Amino acid sequence: MAQKKRGIVGYILLGLVGVGLLGFGSTSFTGSRNTVATVGDRSITVQEFYNRLRSQIDGFSRQMGVPLTFQQAQSIGLDQAVLAGLVQERALDNEIGRLGLSAGDARLRATLLSFPEFQSLDGSFDRDRYRRALQQQGTGEGAFEESIRLAIVRQLLDGAVRGASAPEDLYGRVIADWRGERRDITRLRLGAAALSDPLPDPTEAELRAQYDSDPAAYTLPEVRHITYAWLTPAMIIDSVEVDEADIQALYDSRAAEYIQPERRLVERLVYPDEAAAAAARARLDAGEAGFDALVEARGLDLADVDMGDVGPEELGAAAEAVFAAAPGDVLGPLPSPLGPALYRMNAVLAAQEVTLDEVHDDLRGELALQRAQRLIRDQSEQFIDLLAGGATIADLAASTDMEEGEIAWSDGVSDGIAAYAPFREAAAAVAEGDFPEIRELDDGGVFALQLDGIDPPALQPFDDVADRVRADWAAAATARAVQQKAEEIAATVRDGGFAALPDLAPTTDSGLRRSDFLEGGTPDLMADIFAHAEGDVWVAALPDGAIVLRLDAVRPASPEDPGVAADRAQIADEARQGIDADIRDAFATQIQLGTSVTIDQAAVNAVLAQMR
Repeated sequence: MAQKKRGIVGYILLGLVGVGLLGFGSTSFTGSRNTVATVGDRSITVQEFYNRLRSQIDGFSRQMGVPLTFQQAQSIGLDQAVLAGLVQERALDNEIGRLGLSAGDARLRATLLSFPEFQSLDGSFDRDRYRRALQQQGTGEGAFEESIRLAIVRQLLDGAVRGASAPEDLYGRVIADWRGERRDITRLRLGAAALSDPLPDPTEAELRAQYDSDPAAYTLPEVRHITYAWLTPAMIIDSVEVDEADIQALYDSRAAEYIQPERRLVERLVYPDEAAAAAARARLDAGEAGFDALVEARGLDLADVDMGDVGPEELGAAAEAVFAAAPGDVLGPLPSPLGPALYRMNAVLAAQEVTLDEVHDDLRGELALQRAQRLIRDQSEQFIDLLAGGATIADLAASTDMEEGEIAWSDGVSDGIAAYAPFREAAAAVAEGDFPEIRELDDGGVFALQLDGIDPPALQPFDDVADRVRADWAAAATARAVQQKAEEIAATVRDGGFAALPDLAPTTDSGLRRSDFLEGGTPDLMADIFAHAEGDVWVAALPDGAIVLRLDAVRPASPEDPGVAADRAQIADEARQGIDADIRDAFATQIQLGTSVTIDQAAVNAVLAQMR
């Protein structure tokens, strides 16, 4: 099944390669620097680097559901990852050239015809759209088609390398059998209520011993006395004016979000050719197999063929037939970017419209927040200049919109300005005598601080914490008494079982797995249970008491259990996929190590500057 899934994934990856080459914008680059890197005898153009990076940023944005800024993309190293990926591709291209491999014209043609970007409304290849798309991106037909040939061969080479390993059935059996073991236990939970006699009052010596045994519990943390000035968007947002025209423009820009036409819940089952699709349709019409059975016959799950809620633009040439169908209808074979397919239409999603009045206040608040953030950014240079000229925190607050405040800060304080992580980090790091500097807050605000003094950690006098000491002693004494009581019960159970304690009501649990969790237990309690032998009786400590346990039965994994069999197959398949990935990475790394790579950092910086 996994092998068939990867066949479908291969087509999807190839489609993504094409999207990456096409890009999503219309920016083009000119100038003396045309390449960002040379890898062997091949190069990576600035346009290609820009297009691929833009594509990746847009893809991340769609995946997360919110726009990813270029600064955020850089912070997670996306620009470096894209460049590294392109370098690896070029290194593989060099190896492909050395081996004399190439994709034929028929394969190239079939791939180009599959790209929806080059198709007309009826799903046929539109040469004019093809030429315009390439011209817009500054890419010639020859260069683009050569890149597709290389992508096809890279896919084939990748498949050959990844296919070098075989499923490790023994590994799957061992792990699945280990995970499939079960345990039956009897347990008795004890707390303070199990103690028949009250605890004696502690002596002064016992309280002093408790105090002396854990001085950290009674020590005040270091306190840093800080004066600060800050300005946040919330402080000025009420004074920010927002034009109604801007609210309307923002609403219009999100028309696709607020005004949604009818959509359909659709599943699409793709076949490699028309003959296979027609044969599947014949089985369906003859009543030999339903749609679910056809999916299973392809080695797929329903999740693999689920398109979700889609509109005509996602369905392409199949849109008219799908939108005319009734829920439950299976249509096709119909064309798709991946090949002929059967479509099952599951539900009609009615058109929806959110009016401007419904979101007016939210949009106004969003625009006001953005404007407040811009105003603060615009004023930040003034704040910086004032501090550079010798202004104090008090001067800053007196001559600008910033507000002054004081805080006795220690680790764990998170009120007011200390609710911001950047402030807490700066407060922990600042030293006496440091000059204030403007720093940014998470919400677009700014602040500056100075350290006025430090109170070092101090052990509180015994008399000041006497009540806490008494409570801590009582908790420790109770835990010891409960533990002793549990040990006495465990000794009785070893001799005569729980039947020797008729006044107690133990709990039995059957078929426990290693991944289970006993309510009220500790995270390592299940591992403790599986570490014992059948018949063992022991006591485990709990945060609020103790538990007496007896291991009644050790049950090995059953070979007839469908869950164990499925687990074995899944573990073996995951192991093979991991081995395949490691082999592929090792192969690509070895090829790259044997290829000369030269990065033009100035050209890279020029592309990154263009994207800011």
